[in-house]
This record gives sequence, structure tokens and C-alpha cells, in this order.
Amino acid sequence: MSDFWIYFSMGLKHMWNIHAYIDVLFLLVLTVPYEFKSWKRILILVSLFTAGHTLALMLSVFNVITIKVNIVSFIIPIIILIAALYNILSSGKFGKKDSITFIAIVTSLFGLIHGLGFANYFNSHISGKPTDKLLPLFESSLGFGVSQIIVILVALLLAYVVQTLLKLSKRDWILIVSAFVAGVVIPMIIRSEIWVK
Repeated sequence: MSDFWIYFSMGLKHMWNIHAYIDVLFLLVLTVPYEFKSWKRILILVSLFTAGHTLALMLSVFNVITIKVNIVSFIIPIIILIAALYNILSSGKFGKKDSITFIAIVTSLFGLIHGLGFANYFNSHISGKPTDKLLPLFESSLGFGVSQIIVILVALLLAYVVQTLLKLSKRDWILIVSAFVAGVVIPMIIRSEIWVK
């Protein structure tokens, strides 16, 4: 097996790890307001997520910035909750002319924090000097980006089926998915190790 495939699959499999479902929750909240025809906006948001993830991972590999796992585990669900609440408060108001500035900032922040969290896993699996880790870093980020696209395509397909076959309005779909995700992450925030002294 080539080195490329090893590192690419590391990024690809990260999203499919049962313990990484938090990433899937974020992508659900991120894409629920959109449809296939909004692919350009989705591509911008996914690119921001991946760029933030890769930048943070690189900064961590070069020991420029590190963050404790319990802090990452606390911040990530908070960011997801913010995105879910944004969807709930603005459901039914998404249109072609709507600005994505706020959600783009949230997505970039999520990518940065997520990358810092992933860095612990990455650094524990890849040894050597920081410069030796650059190529594996980009290869794993490529795999991570592909896994995001797969999740988003499944989410968009599910939205299409629910809204077309079950005749659920887009507004109701946004509310249901966003409320579900908020309901999952709120207990995570409450149970966070950050509260333990």
C-alpha cells in the first residue's frame, strides 16, 4: 500500500469513525439550509472548513500552537450549537442573495479548532521532524476533504428525498435537523470535562 493511500485513508476514515460523529453533526447543520443548486456556497464552506483544519494541523505540527483535548472537546459542540441556533433563528429566510458571512466565520473557526483536535491523533501516528510530516498532512487533509464531500452529498440527497417524497417544507426540515443536532450537542457541553476541577 502506498504512503499516499495510508495518509489519505487516515483523513478519509476519520470522518467515519463512530467517535467522530460530531463532524457529521456539524456538516448536517452546515448543509441543511441548502440544496444541490447551492453547490457553490457549499463548496466555499467546505473549503473554509478544510483550509482551517489544515492550517491548524500545520501550526500544531510545527509546535506554533497546541490546545488541550478537553478544551477542543468543549469548544467544538459550542460552535455546532451556534450554527444550529443560527439555522433555527433564520429558518425559512435562506435565499440566493443571503450573505454567508456569519456561517463562513463559524465554519472557519470550526475548521481551526477541529484541526487542533485532530493534531493530537495525527502527531501520535506520524513521527519525525515537522517537515517530514508536511506531505502526510496534506494527503490526510485531502482524504478528510473527500469524506466531507461524501457526507454532504448524502445529507443533500436525504434532504431532497424528505422534501420531495414526504412533502416536508424546507423550513421544517431545517428546524428538525438543527433542533436534533442542538439536542445532541447540549448534553455534550454540559457533560464536558472542562467543568471538572
